[in-house]
Amino acid sequence: MIPKTFKEVIDLGDGREISIETGKLAKQAHGSVVVQMGDAMLLCTVVSSYNPTTADFFPLTVDYREKFAAAGRYPGGFFKREARPSDGEVLTMRIVDRVLRPLFPSDYRFETQVMIQLMSHDKDVMPDALAGLAASTAIQLSDIPFECPISEVRVGRINGEFILNPSQAQLDQSDIDMIIGASEDSVMMVEGELKEISEEDMVEAIRFAHEAIKIQCRAQIKLAEAFGKKPSREYEAAPTDDAIAAKVKELAYDKIYAIAKGGHSKRERSEAFSSIKDEVMAAFSEEELEEKGALIKNYFYKVEKEAVRELTLAEGLRLDGRTTTEIRPIWCEVDYLPSVHGSSIFTRGETQALATVTLGTSREANMIDMPSYQGEEKFYLHYNFPPFCTGEAYPIRGTSRREIGHGNLAQRALKNMIPADCPYTVRIVSEVLESNGSSSMATVCSGTMALMDAGIQMVKPVSGIAMGLISDGERFAVLSDILGDEDHLGDMDFKVTGTADGITACQMDIKVKGMPYDILIKALKQARDGRLHILEKLTDTIAQPNADVKPHAPKIVTTTIPNSFIGALIGPGGKVIQELQKATETTIVINEDPVTGEGIVEILGTNQNGIDAVLAKIESLMFKPEVGGTYEVKVIKMLDFGAVVEYTQAPGNEVLLHVSELAWERTENVSDVVNLGDVFEVKYFGSDPKTRKEKVSRKALLPKPEGYVARPPRDDRGGSRDNRGRDNRGGGNRDNRRDDRRPRDNNRDRD
Repeated sequence: MIPKTFKEVIDLGDGREISIETGKLAKQAHGSVVVQMGDAMLLCTVVSSYNPTTADFFPLTVDYREKFAAAGRYPGGFFKREARPSDGEVLTMRIVDRVLRPLFPSDYRFETQVMIQLMSHDKDVMPDALAGLAASTAIQLSDIPFECPISEVRVGRINGEFILNPSQAQLDQSDIDMIIGASEDSVMMVEGELKEISEEDMVEAIRFAHEAIKIQCRAQIKLAEAFGKKPSREYEAAPTDDAIAAKVKELAYDKIYAIAKGGHSKRERSEAFSSIKDEVMAAFSEEELEEKGALIKNYFYKVEKEAVRELTLAEGLRLDGRTTTEIRPIWCEVDYLPSVHGSSIFTRGETQALATVTLGTSREANMIDMPSYQGEEKFYLHYNFPPFCTGEAYPIRGTSRREIGHGNLAQRALKNMIPADCPYTVRIVSEVLESNGSSSMATVCSGTMALMDAGIQMVKPVSGIAMGLISDGERFAVLSDILGDEDHLGDMDFKVTGTADGITACQMDIKVKGMPYDILIKALKQARDGRLHILEKLTDTIAQPNADVKPHAPKIVTTTIPNSFIGALIGPGGKVIQELQKATETTIVINEDPVTGEGIVEILGTNQNGIDAVLAKIESLMFKPEVGGTYEVKVIKMLDFGAVVEYTQAPGNEVLLHVSELAWERTENVSDVVNLGDVFEVKYFGSDPKTRKEKVSRKALLPKPEGYVARPPRDDRGGSRDNRGRDNRGGGNRDNRRDDRRPRDNNRDRD
């Protein structure tokens, strides 16, 4: 029996469409949908357990995977099976999770899985922009409690014109690459990179995206209604107790407010709040604590949040004593680590990042192999957030999703400021050594200084700042350079990076519904003031990039050679290039230009003499004398029948100077005319068409003696032949005579 399907089509307004369909696949999931745009198809399912967990948080898992079969490809590596998610897949999981999570009920404690997979790929469609739409639609088709539909779209801009969900080719020409997540009435998430655009242009891009999202949200509602929208399931809500709530507030509010107003450090403040919590807990009986201890703690955190927010809204003060626009004290240092290629420390308040830069060849590029994208990154950044940076101890189990996300944000902030002609592969590693808010922005700042310290000629330096918001619906305060606690207790976390001339990257999460655009504009302008203040601190520390790389850092020289010479440089089994690298203490990488077919040779080394030796070798390999030309040569080997000479302008490029071409007079012994190490000029006659051996002559440049009569040519065995072909060198059996024929010379260039 063919299943009944339900479908809605979303018109993007430019001839392209997105369809959302349900009823055909994965019907045992609580909600499932297939989203299609062009030939790209995503299947999304959602399942939520009917049994609550004991966790004190919402156990939501968002999983996004791209199947290699979707692009007609095999997974790379030995095991031909998709394994752990790539960084690109993790980043897509994060942008979907950040929009979905706030819309589930705050007391919902049921294991929930949203699984999205790319089943069919279209090279003109970037699937990550469809993942949010797929996730929300699947939830709308289920009975899982969820506030309202959302969607996500990507926005690009080419020649001043906004483009919805651009292709990768269009994105390469765009000065904006942002993904915006929103409901019909509120923008909730923004993430992307920008090429120094203004705050006003960024807001216009968000408006453009939001209008498209509204249409997609309505389409989800229509599909759910046609399918038969189920009422949200009933679940056991978390217990409440108004009497306990009132008692906790009476015991704690004023004390918390006073501590918050004291402007303490993170540790002092945490210890003081902990002490107040202990006093509150002690005010309840053992029976009450046994029965409602978790509820009492929950009410305490609510009171703490209320007091801190009221302090800021009523008095304009913050937990560490700053005003809303004040930036924490900053100190910076460069060239801190003696052995690395570039390093810096950036410390702002209680947040500190140590960045290192490593320079390498294209061989060290970061290879990206996903079904939806294959390529390489010659600039990449890794961000590490160890437990000690927050004074904690917990197991380390690989790179976290948070570390991948924060590192990607910092990388996008800096990548467009790396000059296009930078010959190096550049890797930045940021080690967060202390954290009390916006460590990703500290990474941007320390990364900028480390790049300049390493001698990378950045287009412009970049700084970053994290902004916050506290609002009660009537009053609001925009906070510059937020603390970690202000992130948790506030209504917005808005990270903005840029140069003095514009924004280069952003990441925003908004927790309040319907935030007006005028507040967003105010936050962006306040962020610009803070960003420029921080940028001044960076340039006070290092005003401009160092003119050259450090003495112990590798220098890189790039040159090109014709395709026909690549094999000669590599040599049989790589012998030539390996010996050259060993002798010159360099690293040599050869790539083929995909357009011209030329060989692009990268020479990396700390010793300039070694680099020069490699360049000289390449020149000698490519040296081709012209017929009739005169060239200086040096004798490098003596033979009975001539001398092996090399061109002085191309060391290693050798040719045989036959004994008959040494002088006009008959030469019995080569050493009568030339000796090892002699330097003189020869004339080049090209290759003999029969033997294909190159011919050079010394005598051709000498005056011919008066009355010179040419004699019969001497063969390579030292004698001459008469017309009958007899050997005139004397009697004897041929097998017993010495054979003076030319020995094979493995070191001489083969013709």
